[in-house]
Amino acid sequence: MNIKKIAAVLILAGLAAAGFYAWKSPRHAGHETAPVNKIIYHCPMHPTYTSDKPGDCPICGMKLVQVTEDQHEAATPETGPDAGAAEMPAGRVPIVLSQERQQLIGVRTATVTLRNLETLVRASGRVAYDPDLYNAIVEHIEALKAKEAVKESPLPDSHERSAALIRSSALRLRQMGLSQEQIDRLSRKTKNPTNLLLGENNESMWVYAQIYAYEAGLVKSGQMMEVTSSADPGRTLRGKVVAVDTRLDPETRTLRVRGEIPNPEGLLKPEMFVDVVIRVDLGEKLAVPKEAVLDSGTRKILFVEETPGRYAPREIQVGREAEGHYEIIAGLKAGEKVVVSANFFIDSESRLKSSLSQSGAGHSH
Repeated sequence: MNIKKIAAVLILAGLAAAGFYAWKSPRHAGHETAPVNKIIYHCPMHPTYTSDKPGDCPICGMKLVQVTEDQHEAATPETGPDAGAAEMPAGRVPIVLSQERQQLIGVRTATVTLRNLETLVRASGRVAYDPDLYNAIVEHIEALKAKEAVKESPLPDSHERSAALIRSSALRLRQMGLSQEQIDRLSRKTKNPTNLLLGENNESMWVYAQIYAYEAGLVKSGQMMEVTSSADPGRTLRGKVVAVDTRLDPETRTLRVRGEIPNPEGLLKPEMFVDVVIRVDLGEKLAVPKEAVLDSGTRKILFVEETPGRYAPREIQVGREAEGHYEIIAGLKAGEKVVVSANFFIDSESRLKSSLSQSGAGHSH
C-alpha cells in the first residue's frame, strides 16, 4: 500500500469517528435534551421553606409536600428590585398562593368602594342642673326687655347702656358654649328656661355630654343625640345637639356638648347620669373593612389582590373609623380588591419571604 492510499484511509477513518461522536452527542440535529426537574419538598403553609428530602416543616410542623423545582419557582413571587418597589412597604414582598392553599387558610377579599359613612361618638353625660346658665339666660332676656323699655327715651345714654348690657350678656352666653343662633332663639321665648333647674313633665331637658378633644371636629349643632338611662333600660330618648363649648375643660381635657332631649314622661331628672350617643354623618368616602388593615402602630398596611392568587402589601393612610370601616385618605383607589380574612397568615409569609431574600437564603435547606 503506497502513501496516498494510507492517507485516504486515515481521512475516511477520521470522518467516520467524527460522525459517530456527533450521533452520540446530546446536541444532535439542533435538538437539546430537556433537563430533568429536580424533586424538592416544601411546606404548604410556608412555601418559601424547602428541603431536598421529605419531613416536617420546622416552622409549623406540617408535612412537607413533594413538588418539582420548576413548580416551586412558579409559586414563588419575584423579589427583584422592580417587583412592586414603588408601593412596597419595607420588610414585605408579594406572595403567590395556589387555589388550594387559599381555601386552606380561608382567604377572602373585598372591593374598595365609596360608601356613605356614619360614625358614632359615645360619651358619658348628665341631665343638667345649671343655675349659672339659667341666670345668664335670664339676664340676657331682661337686657332685651330693658332695651324695649327705653326705646322711646330721648336720652342717648339710656340707649348706649342698654346696648352694652345686651352685648355683655350675649358674650357671657357665647363663653358658656351657646351659639348665636341659640341665643337668638332663647331671646324670643317669653318663659324662663326652668328646665335647667327642674325636671317637669312635657319639658325638654338639657343633657351635658363630655367628649374628647380629638372628637371636637366631629360634633356640631343640629346632630342627633340619643340618650339612655339605667332608670328605664332599653328605652332611647332622641333629641339634638344645640351647643358645643368653645374651650376645653383644663382638668379633664374634654369638651362639653349640650343637647335638648324631649322628656314627655318626666323620665329625666336633673343631675341624672345618662349614656349619650351622637350620630355624625361623614358623607361619601372611599372605605375598606376594618379587618383588612394591619396596624403596626406607626404604619397601616393591607394586602391588595393584584391578580388571582397574587397578593402585594400596600401601605395606606386612613381617616375616621366608621361602621366597621376605615376612611381611606391615600394608598388605594376604587375597584381594587383587598384581603379581609387570613391577612395575618399572608403577612407572616410575606415577611418571611422578604427576610429570606435579604439574607441570601436559597430554595434548599
